[in-house]
Formats: sequence, C-alpha cells, structure tokens
Amino acid sequence: MITNFFIPELNNHDVQELWFQQDGATCHTARATIDLLQDTFGDHLISHFGPVNWPPRSCDLTPLDYFLWGYVKSLVYADKPQTLDHLEDNIRRVIADIRPQMLEKVIENWTSRLDYIRASRGSHMPEIIFKVTEHLRRKFFELT
Repeated sequence: MITNFFIPELNNHDVQELWFQQDGATCHTARATIDLLQDTFGDHLISHFGPVNWPPRSCDLTPLDYFLWGYVKSLVYADKPQTLDHLEDNIRRVIADIRPQMLEKVIENWTSRLDYIRASRGSHMPEIIFKVTEHLRRKFFELT
C-alpha cells in the first residue's frame, strides 16, 4: 500500500513540508517499512523506531489512536461494505469528509491531554482521560 499507492500520491505534495505519523501497530514499525518512510520523509517521521519516537499504543497521547482510527472505522463500516471496492469507496469518502473544525478540536483535545500528563508527571489518569475522551467524542459527532 505504501509503495503502490501512498508514495505515488505524494508526488503532488512537497514532502519537505509534511510530517508522517504512524500508530503503534507492529506491522508499521518493521525495519523495511521504517527505512522506506525515512527515505521519503527524512526526520519528519513520527513512529516507534523512527527518528521521532512516539510511544506505541499510547491512546492517551496519539490522536491517531484515541480518535481518528475509531472515528473513521465507525463510519466506514456503518453500511457493512461487502466488497473491497465498496470498502475503499467508504474509506475515501469518510477521510474526504473530515473537516478542519474537527481536526482543530482533535488538536485542542491533544494539547489538553499533554497538559494533564505534564501536571500529573506522567502518572495514570483514567478518570480524566476517559471523561475528556467521551465528552469530545460526542462533540465530534455533533460536528459531522
């Protein structure tokens, strides 16, 4: 997917201005994958084992993990796609429908999470994180 679809799509963009961030899935951090992405993005790769290390499976820190994948998945599978073409169409549609206002809220939530983490000096905060997550999840769905 990266070689045949993603990287060719980047030809329309200045990759020097882009950052690429992965979630913590093991398949995404294989040496061959990291090498390929580093060749493409250089130091603008945020990934476990990449130049900018991101904690794997850190749902309290990673907007991709705590919001985007769940949000996209919930909408992509809502009509129970039966073919690969249908699934791909749903993925493209859902991603294209994500609005800047929603992403702004995600970033606000992310910076709030970082503030909570700093204040707690890295200790567990499930009562705060899950309340914030549920509140913002409802807000996101109001925007869509």
